[in-house]
Amino acid sequence: MNVVRVWVAVTALALAGILPAVPRARAAGARSAPAVKSARMSMDQAIKMVEARFKARVVRADTRRQGGQVIYVMRLLDRHGRVFTVRVDASSGTVL
Repeated sequence: MNVVRVWVAVTALALAGILPAVPRARAAGARSAPAVKSARMSMDQAIKMVEARFKARVVRADTRRQGGQVIYVMRLLDRHGRVFTVRVDASSGTVL
């Protein structure tokens, strides 16, 4: 039950704009630095694009390599409280 209360509180704060969309340290973390060098679109650019396109907040963002491509995997939270995942090709900016 406490987990539900924490989740509701975090969701409410995120929707109210009190919590930052994505901690920039996590978005551009040391783990993703080598992969980002080959990308044409930065993580920050991808976050802004996805937030505008889906009218939702990015609450988590990671960089992954998939078949030789750099992919940004983002978890979003919309104003209705729905959570969904979006993948962006870092070289083209295409939502996959």
